[in-house]
Amino acid sequence: MSTASNDTVRVRFAPSPTGALHIGGARTALYNWLMARGSGGTFVLRIEDTDRERSTPENVEQIIDALRWLELDWDEGPYSQFERRERHKEAIDRLIEAGVAYRDPATAEDVLAWKAEHGNRGYRGTPSDEEGAAVRLRVPDDGETVVEDVIRGPVSFPNAAQDDFVIARGDGTPLYNLAVAVDDAEMGITDVVRGDDHLSNTPKQVLVLRALGADVPRYAHLPLLHGPDGKKLSKRHGAASVQELRDAGYLPEAVRNYLALLGWGTEDDTTLMSTEELIERFSIERVGRSSAIFDERKLRWMNGRFMRELPLDEYTDAVASHLKAAGVEVGRDELRAACAIAQDKAQTLAEVWPLIRFLFEPPVDDEKARAKFLKPEHLENLRGVRAVLAETDPFDAATLEERLTAFVEERGLKPKEVYQPLRVAITGTTVSPGIFDSVAALGRERTLERVDAALD
Repeated sequence: MSTASNDTVRVRFAPSPTGALHIGGARTALYNWLMARGSGGTFVLRIEDTDRERSTPENVEQIIDALRWLELDWDEGPYSQFERRERHKEAIDRLIEAGVAYRDPATAEDVLAWKAEHGNRGYRGTPSDEEGAAVRLRVPDDGETVVEDVIRGPVSFPNAAQDDFVIARGDGTPLYNLAVAVDDAEMGITDVVRGDDHLSNTPKQVLVLRALGADVPRYAHLPLLHGPDGKKLSKRHGAASVQELRDAGYLPEAVRNYLALLGWGTEDDTTLMSTEELIERFSIERVGRSSAIFDERKLRWMNGRFMRELPLDEYTDAVASHLKAAGVEVGRDELRAACAIAQDKAQTLAEVWPLIRFLFEPPVDDEKARAKFLKPEHLENLRGVRAVLAETDPFDAATLEERLTAFVEERGLKPKEVYQPLRVAITGTTVSPGIFDSVAALGRERTLERVDAALD
């Protein structure tokens, strides 16, 4: 089998723009990008938009938007497969002239009748000069077409079982397997990394490439992603697209790290890696054959780790951007101070606002929280807390912790009996950053106002 002779790696991500970029597609894009960046090669973006009804400009923009958010930059493209249709037609004409492709007027019913007569053999048509006939590529009668797959090893497809397959419709429109092979050849693609749902197409593309006299790239077919229940990944498992991950408040660097580990791993099982480390260590040869499990809980844990390690200014910028997308805008200095007390608590950007909202808006109205923690016995403790707060000076987290801890011990109470009523009084809910940080950030005046309101 001939292989690409060029030593420089040239890979491509070639999505069909029929909707949002799904997580499996994002992993494929990432693996191609890591191969290119790790080898000093070229990452080509090619939009396979021959399905004109579904390949809308909006869908193309969704894919580009997702790649930009993931920070997967491309060196060439985006190329449009549809706009290359004349190149595909030229290739079809060359194949016909060379005698390796032919026009065949057979209908689907004709093919079924032929197969009924010839058993399990692949269909072989009768060449014709009839205008409007589909064009088929000749498949050898004997031997095998072997796909040398980096992940699976050699995969053999007996030629006798393959049809002479259609490469162009009767109206001259090139079909997918022809277009992909021509594009890969003319763009000098050395490595094709894609989902293993494409494996059945690969022998056809190999045959087209050979017929064109082109080099055959290395192939690596990635096992598809599954959810924790072992079924093919879908919306029922949570976020299914890149945009949904972004809207849920994940960081692109955490998503890159997590997606890279879905099927690939380092020799020492390192889990948390910067993008620079991923580029340095990634190897397509270490991708496993088994389906990887996408578990959003693990992504959420990893995202929390990345968020906690961000410098506070970068953390604040990320939160501000997420809030702006949700229609919430607050002052930079106030937001930075709020983020400082929430950074250790939130695991996604979406979790930050519920934690810090009490600093910018009145307490929320959580009836269950009030009913549980503002009972008469709690209000008695809260009155004592109010007296402590009124006298605490300076009104900072360390001093508040010292005074309130003393209050709890003097009364022989459990911390929860004091701090949860105080938390519900100032935030309206049972969840906030650390209670001492929260009270200090809110300030004496607003804290006392909210405690008074709760006591009333």
